[in-house]
Amino acid sequence: MGKFYITTAIDYVNGPPHIGHAIQKVWADVIARNRRFRGDDVWFLTGTDEHGVNVVRTAESSGKTPQELADMNAAKFRSMREALDLSWDDFIQTTDHKRHWPGATLLWQRLLEAGDIYKKRYRGFYCAGHEAFITQKDLVDGKCLLHKKAPEVIDEENYFFKLSKYSEKIRDAIQNDIMRIVPVSRKNEIIEFIKTGLEDVSFSRPTQMLSWGIPVPNDADHVMYVWCDALTNYISAIGYGRDDGWQKWWPADLHVLGKDNLRFHAAIWPGMLLAAGLELPKSLFVHGFITVDGQKMSKTVGNVVDPFALVRQYGTDPVRYYFLREVPSYDDGDFSHQKFEERYASDLANGLGNFVARVLTLAAPVDFAGMAKAQESIIEKIEKAKNSVAQKIDEYKFHEALAAIWNLIGFGDSYVNDKKPWAMIDEKEKKKALFDLVTILGAVALLLGPFLPNTAKKINDSIVWDGSSLTVKKPDNLFPRLETSNK
Repeated sequence: MGKFYITTAIDYVNGPPHIGHAIQKVWADVIARNRRFRGDDVWFLTGTDEHGVNVVRTAESSGKTPQELADMNAAKFRSMREALDLSWDDFIQTTDHKRHWPGATLLWQRLLEAGDIYKKRYRGFYCAGHEAFITQKDLVDGKCLLHKKAPEVIDEENYFFKLSKYSEKIRDAIQNDIMRIVPVSRKNEIIEFIKTGLEDVSFSRPTQMLSWGIPVPNDADHVMYVWCDALTNYISAIGYGRDDGWQKWWPADLHVLGKDNLRFHAAIWPGMLLAAGLELPKSLFVHGFITVDGQKMSKTVGNVVDPFALVRQYGTDPVRYYFLREVPSYDDGDFSHQKFEERYASDLANGLGNFVARVLTLAAPVDFAGMAKAQESIIEKIEKAKNSVAQKIDEYKFHEALAAIWNLIGFGDSYVNDKKPWAMIDEKEKKKALFDLVTILGAVALLLGPFLPNTAKKINDSIVWDGSSLTVKKPDNLFPRLETSNK
């Protein structure tokens, strides 16, 4: 049994969760559940990024202190665990003085000891949306490419980290897959960026400009900037700065992050780790964005989708299914209620749900005593599906993994139609056909486990093996017909 340490990006608490946050957690959850099923010792970390200018500004506008706002929204992010049936092992908040701050402080000291932190006057562009300094090449027509707003011009004395010192080592690590980046298009993107030369990055903010942050060691006039504050969560949460327990889990086996975080995680973070003498993460899975009806989510447009409302309307596993099946993990995807309900009807209600009902209704009255194995052609079909699903999960192509499972469901449906067990006169042949179908259904439930855990459990609860005896029970309706939302 090997260890597998998986993290997501930590979410910013100036607002509540939306489906962009939710989809990342569901993808990471599938990977973590699959690894546990394979026998790995898994640690799955997520959390919230709680310092910075935007938290202060949002808190002031809502009549709260920054900590009150952080705790309120962190609680909402935590509640995604139950709403979306997520299986994370730990949730870190960067305002946690006991668990997070010691690790951030120790890392700062290690970088200082390495001679990689220095102080200088800086004048540059600050993007409030990124909560980060950006360069001229990040601007299009004078505006941030992502947030479509002109940055603030900041002139202040800051501490800087010598990221430029590590450009070649970082590029070589990515090029040679020491730190593997998936998909390859993102690997190529960051390599091209690094080729232009990594610049040293601002590593602190003066407390007169921003007091809401982790104090710089031995300098009360500065707080740590986002890099040493937020990125350090991946090691602080597992004990760095507090005890030696972190060494069991580090390096991370996989960071899951959005494409807007690529440069932070594939350039700045590895530079910090190299400077501190720590191992690089083994892999980064970089996913795209999700739009709504073809548009970027925006409070101004009014199209921000609440994942909790979706779960209340459709149920947890249907929401998980849409995120996993409809949205390609390497590219941008889209959400609409119409597409959601089409997927629900075709794939869940009329697809999986109908197949489950047909098989278990036909098999429930049958005594399967003495039967232990389906015919070889059925077993071969199942094994092929298992291999395909395992490969696609390892490639983080969740939509293709589910397509392979639905191919197996389609095969099972065709088998029902071809055999017509309800019309078979020979009881022995009928029993064989139904045993084959229950075997297929059991395999479907097994494969669905990481994706739709509650649905998989319901199917498994209807197929009970007791030694060599098989008992089948009729299930409840897994996916009731929807009332059209007209949204």
